[in-house]
Amino acid sequence: MSGSLIAPNYDVRAYREYAQKHYPGLCQPRPEDSHKGTFGTLAVIGGAEGMSGAVLLAASAALYTGCGKAIAAFNQAALPLAADPVRPELILDTLPKVLKRPGIDTWVAGCGLGRDDNAVRLIQALWNSGIRQLVLDADALHILVENPQLFPLSKRADLVLTPHPGEAAHLLNISVNQVQANRSWAARELASRYRSWVVLKGHQTVISSSRGFLHVNPSGNAGLAVAGSGDVLSGMIGSLMAQGIAVEEAVSAAVWLHGAAAEILAGQQIGPIGLQAGEIALAVRWLRNRLAAN
Repeated sequence: MSGSLIAPNYDVRAYREYAQKHYPGLCQPRPEDSHKGTFGTLAVIGGAEGMSGAVLLAASAALYTGCGKAIAAFNQAALPLAADPVRPELILDTLPKVLKRPGIDTWVAGCGLGRDDNAVRLIQALWNSGIRQLVLDADALHILVENPQLFPLSKRADLVLTPHPGEAAHLLNISVNQVQANRSWAARELASRYRSWVVLKGHQTVISSSRGFLHVNPSGNAGLAVAGSGDVLSGMIGSLMAQGIAVEEAVSAAVWLHGAAAEILAGQQIGPIGLQAGEIALAVRWLRNRLAAN
């Protein structure tokens, strides 16, 4: 486990000072009378055939980031596995069933979801539902573009879109080079068009809101350029939101944590070359516990 490979005396004072100043919600110790319901339930929707790992990575990252329960829902006729052999704590389900589950605080949709008719219906149902907190990633973003008639402008305050540059280009109908040439503009334009929070991933990830907030994240390294890293980030964002951290803090805090974890791992020679997405979540758990330590 990567967390055990980080030296116990690793100096996190700079990270703690930064988090205390910018993301105090990350630094709160757990009350002694906590229970699993205290820290929210997250559902991650994705996992079409051949892409089961994406939804498992996101849901696992949500647990490592601190939410109480995480559901991994697959866009497949039957569950591809009875339980995750690595993370049996995850609740596994299929798309039709998870929509009927009560008590879900936050939804993350798109991680390996695919773009078939089931996926389109699922995103449409979530978009037009009364749920308050929704994070859309990957295939869910392409579904928005390809089926505009199904998605009227959202009035949801806690909507988060997490495109990489290629997905942002598709959403804006411009080239990837145009996105990369003016990343701040692209993030702002997407936030305005979709009345949402936008996380434009990549080197120096840009976070924007439809109300004018703009922030360029300072943390991270090239180790994050690996398959599954974006799924982990989506699970982390949803996890912090499910834990009751306000969206305006949760989004930027998750992006910063994601990058800080990669920095710490690289400091222990766990990356940047060969860093695995699942290792990021382990380092996030390690860091969060040190941020919250007295």
